[in-house]
Amino acid sequence: MTDFEKNVHQDTIAQLHYFAAIGDTAKLKALLSHSPSLINATADNGWTALMYGSRNGHFDVVQLLLEKGCERSITNKSRQTALDIATFWGYKHIANLLANVKSGQKPNLLSSEVKEHGNYFGLTLLDRRSDKRTDAEWLNEKQSHPTTVYILFSDLNPLVTSGGGIKSSQPPKVKLCRLSYKEVEQCMNQSEESTLIFLGVELQFHMNMFTACSGKVLQENEDDGLVAWFALSIGSASAEKFKQRHEDCYFLHPPMPALLQLPEKEAGVIAQARSVLAWHSRYRFCPTCGSMTKTEEGGYKKTCLKEDCPSLQGVHNTSYPRVDPVVIMQVIHPDGNHCLLGRQKRSPPGMFTCLAGFVEPGETIEDAVRREVEEEAGVKVGHVQYVSCQPWPMPSSLMIGCLAVAVSTEIKVDKNEIVDAHWFTREQV
Repeated sequence: MTDFEKNVHQDTIAQLHYFAAIGDTAKLKALLSHSPSLINATADNGWTALMYGSRNGHFDVVQLLLEKGCERSITNKSRQTALDIATFWGYKHIANLLANVKSGQKPNLLSSEVKEHGNYFGLTLLDRRSDKRTDAEWLNEKQSHPTTVYILFSDLNPLVTSGGGIKSSQPPKVKLCRLSYKEVEQCMNQSEESTLIFLGVELQFHMNMFTACSGKVLQENEDDGLVAWFALSIGSASAEKFKQRHEDCYFLHPPMPALLQLPEKEAGVIAQARSVLAWHSRYRFCPTCGSMTKTEEGGYKKTCLKEDCPSLQGVHNTSYPRVDPVVIMQVIHPDGNHCLLGRQKRSPPGMFTCLAGFVEPGETIEDAVRREVEEEAGVKVGHVQYVSCQPWPMPSSLMIGCLAVAVSTEIKVDKNEIVDAHWFTREQV
């Protein structure tokens, strides 16, 4: 290309950007029909016609350029996409268009139907019956009831047993040791380190529905038929003595991936118990003033023993179990045929997973997804769609699963966050 041709080429690009910047769609369309290859051409600062149209709020220009097939994922020298620019200048209608949202519809890459999923740690065989947590008399009676079930923990590891036998071709089935009051009574009386949590009652689909729904008042000493479950955490010394008396049982360790061996309905029970017990182990004293606390409401509340503590005035989240929200997302490539996966330092060789991270205070789920993906992989995300969630007892998170559509494709890994990231095809996954 001669100098003259170069000058003409640069002048044409400048015209293209000027028409986009002033919102002249007629001249922009005419120029593109003559020189369609210039649709993604950049100026010295890295800006494209789409960026200029987005900067000045020209919806028709942006729509025209998208219809002509312009690339939305290009970044300028400030690492901004057209979506970033539209968002920064407050053009929400253009930002929605660039995120592939048209007339309130979801992007084509995402399903228009969101179904409720039953995830592993979200399934349970218990009804929590939070109304019973404040009924001290009922709780005391249930603790020693012959049908009551106890599950035992030591250092947050549940007591389990394995079945299957030597002759079985199937791997041993790991399941919780369901203990009676008589089996744990000695642990409860001897261990100063013990913590008792009321988990709920067994779901009873076969119970007398007339009795359940009619509000019948039970007579004194009449059994309500509810099978209560408790979680009991004991110290290492008591745990060792207990194992010696029950040689067929052991404490499941380490938590991952060991907890994934449990039956699904028991996994949800473990998620509940382990999270609450972790809260008790980490918050032995009042977070507000540092004084001693007492346990109430079946293990779901800690009350400070200092009379003038501010936590005793009104409702304080320091008095209740903590849950940390975490987003985990599958990021979809703009072509719809690749997804973004990352690799952590502690992952086994060759293992890549969805990106994930904690939601920060005052942050929406959608913004947390966008921030985490850009922090870890340098990829910018547009539309985000919630899929499903599940408890994650490591020690007490709520994993919020999302799908997200990328609007840029260049990967720039933050080595402090993850060690590698790639776009993977459907076949590779």
